[in-house]
Amino acid sequence: MKAARQAWRRLEPVHAMIYFVPEGGQRYAELGLEGAGGYFASRSAVFGRASAELVIATFYNFNPRLIRTVIPAAWDITTPEQLLAARLDAAGAALKRAKIDEVPGLDETLALARRAADAACERLQGRPLFAAHAALEYPDEPILQLWHAQTLLREFRGDGHIATLVDEGVGPLEALVLHGATGTIPTPFLKMSRAWPEEEWAATEEALRARGLLDGDELTAEGKALRQRIEDRTDALALPAYEALGEEGCERLAELARPFGRAVVDAGLMGI
Repeated sequence: MKAARQAWRRLEPVHAMIYFVPEGGQRYAELGLEGAGGYFASRSAVFGRASAELVIATFYNFNPRLIRTVIPAAWDITTPEQLLAARLDAAGAALKRAKIDEVPGLDETLALARRAADAACERLQGRPLFAAHAALEYPDEPILQLWHAQTLLREFRGDGHIATLVDEGVGPLEALVLHGATGTIPTPFLKMSRAWPEEEWAATEEALRARGLLDGDELTAEGKALRQRIEDRTDALALPAYEALGEEGCERLAELARPFGRAVVDAGLMGI
């Protein structure tokens, strides 16, 4: 399980950069969508003309009021097909800017990532956002094939993560507060990007303190145990994809993935 998690984490910047690079915002703006409209519409375009309710359900921890300001209004401005093409074009331009096509081992990395993604595609049930992405054709360019494969693996894992949160009885805002308390992602960023009002955030913090999960702004022992249980279960639900590689294949993908992820970060594509 450790090697599978490393393989996903090290290659994840190749997918995740699409949410931070200016190429994305520029192309969505050309279609008439700015800011949150571009994000929610471009990522949910795999569903077709998605309703706000569908986006709320599958994106999970964003303030529903934010989503309703842009979905379904986005579909009166542009089409899902145009957004999918714009997103792919933005991904290609950004990855070329990071020169990941010059990183050694692209063919082998792609072969391993695609094998894992193909295995995930045999497990569509209960993973709606992943399944919608799985219906897309692979792009022609190798670097975009790698981006698409990692996108599939990310959404496969993400749907499993949401299932775990629901099973644990951790709501959208509770999940954000607990995540922020780990220190892995700054709480101000989570507040800004997920758009929950300060009073709702504070009330959720107080409720989590009453449950013994928070002490001040930090996780209690019980809170840490809950977070670890969620991460472990998320890892376990992602395993069907990586079991196709075996332990050695996962270790090899983790080894190969490191310079690809590093190239994305070093080029500033993650906004850091």
